[in-house]
Amino acid sequence: MDSRRKFIEKSIAGIAGLSLLPAINAFASDDNTYKRTVSGKPKLRFAIASDLHYGQPETDFPLFTSNMVKWLNEDHAKNHFDLVIINGDLVHDRPDLLPEVKKNYLDKLSVPYYTIPGNHDFADAQVWKNVFGYEDKYVLEQGDIAFVFANTASVKGKYVCPDNVFIKNSLEKLKDKKVVFVILHIAPVKWLKEDENIFLDCPETVDLLHAYPNVKAAFHGHNHDLDGVRHTGRLPHFFDSHIGGSWGTSYRGYRVVEVSDDNSITTYQVNASQNPVLNTNKF
Repeated sequence: MDSRRKFIEKSIAGIAGLSLLPAINAFASDDNTYKRTVSGKPKLRFAIASDLHYGQPETDFPLFTSNMVKWLNEDHAKNHFDLVIINGDLVHDRPDLLPEVKKNYLDKLSVPYYTIPGNHDFADAQVWKNVFGYEDKYVLEQGDIAFVFANTASVKGKYVCPDNVFIKNSLEKLKDKKVVFVILHIAPVKWLKEDENIFLDCPETVDLLHAYPNVKAAFHGHNHDLDGVRHTGRLPHFFDSHIGGSWGTSYRGYRVVEVSDDNSITTYQVNASQNPVLNTNKF
């Protein structure tokens, strides 16, 4: 326990000046567009958005969700995405609305998309497979880059650690990949005291992610107020604000990730509801 506490304290020390500060609108433009930070065509370019909360009472959830599709399609038309990831909480406590979200919104994306449940989706492997054709944990391979997706919630919305046996087996099979990204709606570590009721405490998961050098980053949703990066040791954990819901950052947006031919990675947050690109990171 003592060594784990030191590990967390060391992680917080490394991020205190970065992820806990307000996002900086460093690349705003007058015409509601942004400039990509990487010249040339990346080997892989994707967007990751989360927390649509479709169906939440007293919110304009149809507008929020349709805006996301519009923003991502416009970005794809200008800059090209290879894929889009929707990282959990597609609906708000209404799994019966998942087919509606898929048919009326996500299927209108101009690019292949992949999803994973959040705690408000109330979904397990069977629910997810019935709607999307794949289960609530899976691997996606894109050449020498791969993604590991895993559920972090029960059908009743309880926070649960991801299936670590699945993660270990997946990462073992992907050892020869140059870059691996892990997609978990709820982060597996509580960095700060105020994270107590927000994130999970899954030290085995964190240890697994650190055991494979080709795991370059983890991506999380869930906390609508976070749009930057936190670290566990060497590993960055990125957040992407929110698309829907009645709480969170004052803007609604998504994160862009670009992998170059030399496997360097650049990621930045897009304030899609206004105009800047936020908190660019290269690692």
